Amino acid sequence: MTLDSRYPAIADLKARARRRLPRFVWEYLDAGTGTEATCRRNEEVFAGLRLMPSLLHGEQTPDLTTRLLGQAYQMPVGIAPVGMSGLIWPDAEGHLARAATAAGLPYTLSTVASQTPEAVAPHLAGNGWFQLYPPRDPEIRQDMLRRARAAGFTTLVLTVDVPVASRRERQLRSGLTQPPRLSPRLLAQVAIRPAWALGMARHGMPRMALIDDYSRPEKGLSSTAHAGYLLRTSPDWDYLSWLRDAWQGPLVVKGVLDPDTVPRLMAAGVDALWLSNHGGRQFDAAPAPLEVLPAIRAATDLPLIVDSGISGGLDILRALALGADFTMLGRAWHFALAALGAQGPAHLARILRLDLESNMGQLGLIRPSEAPDRQMKIT
Repeated sequence: MTLDSRYPAIADLKARARRRLPRFVWEYLDAGTGTEATCRRNEEVFAGLRLMPSLLHGEQTPDLTTRLLGQAYQMPVGIAPVGMSGLIWPDAEGHLARAATAAGLPYTLSTVASQTPEAVAPHLAGNGWFQLYPPRDPEIRQDMLRRARAAGFTTLVLTVDVPVASRRERQLRSGLTQPPRLSPRLLAQVAIRPAWALGMARHGMPRMALIDDYSRPEKGLSSTAHAGYLLRTSPDWDYLSWLRDAWQGPLVVKGVLDPDTVPRLMAAGVDALWLSNHGGRQFDAAPAPLEVLPAIRAATDLPLIVDSGISGGLDILRALALGADFTMLGRAWHFALAALGAQGPAHLARILRLDLESNMGQLGLIRPSEAPDRQMKIT
């Protein structure tokens, strides 16, 4: 059997990933917060959006190339940042960066990744984005930006939807601590997941490599606390203004849901808006990005990026039909890694490409950017 026949959809990769990961790692990756109503709503809103298929449009050859922020990507989808990717699979950041480069997609490295910008940079080719959890210390801010820029990251993403830590009750119940420590309870979970265990034995337990560079005793940070939260602040409009002046390149604000904030974000010089509720991981009463997308599209001509709840190529087209310019997936790429190891991300890229091409054929689209222009009937 081929990978296409065994794992034709993201749901298949997710199911296999769950069987191969220790429970505490699975809960870290898959959990939302609260009752996870927002996680369910994200998916339900996508599933409820119906598109009218096209008739008699003849043979067509789809072209998935999509331009965003001055760069051409091979599909209208990229890899969203996931903190501590290396906990989910050994060398996750390296695997994902290489896969993104091979597939011609953007790869976003988190501030709280398990590898530094310098370590990931050799695997990128101008397609690296750096996601910033805003440090409160001005010297650390400057140095992080300097390092990201020197490593070749072209686009800066400011995440604004994590003003405080969320609870993520499922994750708490699993026994995972920050920083991760293998208690007897967790070791029992590891013992029955040999692929993950062997990989970690070779690479070592992950750490927040970039954050650790600034978590020195003289900064007054406790080694037993989550240094990522100790270093970061909750940004305000002045912080955004400072960042716009400090970063010479495209600046994206991630976590936008309120249309009323759009005019002020535009005035601040932001280059694109990333509509996201953090995949339901932060606030369990947030609207789904797709619910607010039409109003935000009506308020701005800036490029709009959408994540949260996307389960395949058809959902990507649904987002584009409502006015998005691009989409991002986070969990799905890690399902692929956990399911298939190094070959997983390339297989996911193939799934997305085939799904996009198939559904574009049904809709009579040659390019993804035609989705809103074709005035498809949404009922």
